[in-house]
Amino acid sequence: MRHTLSILVENKFGVLARVTGLFSGRGFNIDSLNVAPTHEPHLSRITVVLKGDDSALDLAIKQVRKLVNVVEVTDFKEGQAVQRELVLVKVKASAKNRSEVMQICEIFRTKIVNVDHNELIIELVGDSAKVTAFLDLLAPFGILELARTGTLALKR
Repeated sequence: MRHTLSILVENKFGVLARVTGLFSGRGFNIDSLNVAPTHEPHLSRITVVLKGDDSALDLAIKQVRKLVNVVEVTDFKEGQAVQRELVLVKVKASAKNRSEVMQICEIFRTKIVNVDHNELIIELVGDSAKVTAFLDLLAPFGILELARTGTLALKR
């Protein structure tokens, strides 16, 4: 089962390594990891998306809560959080197919952030299903490069 965890931690050296090490040591594969400071400079938020057994995850969450420098851990259930991801994608866009690529961009309300003779760099923000659908539509044109932030989540 897929889980999204939000872990509020003190912004100190080694905290990320301890948290991720705990999950990897328990056999969880981390699908997405995002870390950044919050509005309070001494705190950071770690957002982790992982797959694993519910009972094993419950035990891992209890262990994360016991770690030094961990302030709060939230396991978001389905629909409890607003989740978004940012993707930058460089796609082939020749004179022949540029208008078709731009139409797809309009449908998904993206931003074209760079235009070159044979390629576009496009920015998209959305949930993971929207990002996947967008990338699936762009794939036939030729994706040259791709960068994704991973999931960010805040409780509703």
